[in-house]
Amino acid sequence: MIPKFRAYIKYLDGLDYNDVPHKGHFVYGNLIKGNFNDNIDAIVGNLIEINGEYVNVEWWKCIQKGSAEQSTGLKDKNGKEIYEGDILAWHSNIYRKHDWVGLVLYRGAGFAVQESDKSYSSPEWLDSACRKDANIIEVIGNIHENPELLEVDK
Repeated sequence: MIPKFRAYIKYLDGLDYNDVPHKGHFVYGNLIKGNFNDNIDAIVGNLIEINGEYVNVEWWKCIQKGSAEQSTGLKDKNGKEIYEGDILAWHSNIYRKHDWVGLVLYRGAGFAVQESDKSYSSPEWLDSACRKDANIIEVIGNIHENPELLEVDK
């Protein structure tokens, strides 16, 4: 499976003009990392042509180096794809709003959820919490547009 990425674009100026597909402030696509000394990476569309001299992609958008967020390959209880930077709520039963809120991060061995400034879940926990029979995780926002959601437990 080829990893999917997204990047938060603060200013939308030029996205529509340059035909860069986006959902709100997020651009979704493939990641191309810039040179080590550069301060930019790029999210790009599908590959159109490649040869020994150049690469041609459908579209591209420069982003700040290291700001791309990878898909976990998991979906929440509503079928929404979960990415790094998403804020998740854990529901132990249908009567509570949520038991806790956490931020999805990549932690060496896989994706984990950090509950406020407390502990991290294991990647195995996140995988099992997203199984269809568990149905207990919901994306309620992201770190870019809803950082206040992480303040709930502080």
